Amino acid sequence: MPAASTTLRTLAASAAVLLTVTGCQALDDAGRAMGRADIVNDLAARMDRALESTYSAEYQLPGGQTATISQAQDPARSSYAWPGGKLTVTDEATTRCGVQDRRTVCTLEAPPAPNSKPSVVVFAAAEQEGLVTPPMVMGLLTTAALDPGAVITQSETTVAGLHATCVDIRQSADSFSACVTGEGTLGSFTGQLDGEPVELALSRYQEQVDGSAFELPPGADVVDRRPAGS
Repeated sequence: MPAASTTLRTLAASAAVLLTVTGCQALDDAGRAMGRADIVNDLAARMDRALESTYSAEYQLPGGQTATISQAQDPARSSYAWPGGKLTVTDEATTRCGVQDRRTVCTLEAPPAPNSKPSVVVFAAAEQEGLVTPPMVMGLLTTAALDPGAVITQSETTVAGLHATCVDIRQSADSFSACVTGEGTLGSFTGQLDGEPVELALSRYQEQVDGSAFELPPGADVVDRRPAGS
């Protein structure tokens, strides 16, 4: 059984609260009634704040594999690593690494504009690789909140030692489940991406990042395509 499947089933079993948003309302910490839009807005706000925080999050993937999202500030930089690939954005370069002919090859391109968020650039590139990203999940949540036929079920649980709010979305298309931690980190996701089943679950979270997360993989071949003088 894939490790991620076991983890997600454990999360479901440990849920302490289960509320169907369609037809009734959840309550926030102050006891106020929350509608479906409030719940989605709360999760989206958490994830948006996390785009500018420092953290390292390791995710369990099917088959025992892992992926890692790392972010740091001053200077701002971000990285998304997965089996066979890595994307890194710093003020020096935007770097894409992958395996070619059994060799790891990293291509360096110009860094993003000074006012760009490295995390946003990394996540946009990661989505092109077919990877799950926090902004992608935010978009799915927003779409579900606007769908009057969607059934949104909320639950509270713990993921990698962190409190998390989870939503299970059932609709005619793109049904999925997702958890977001109080820190704004994506806690888990189970659904489909481009018609293919996808799942991941947070297995480790740290509020600090090892500098090696933004370095080239050891022994990688380097192709520098940055403009001269950059």
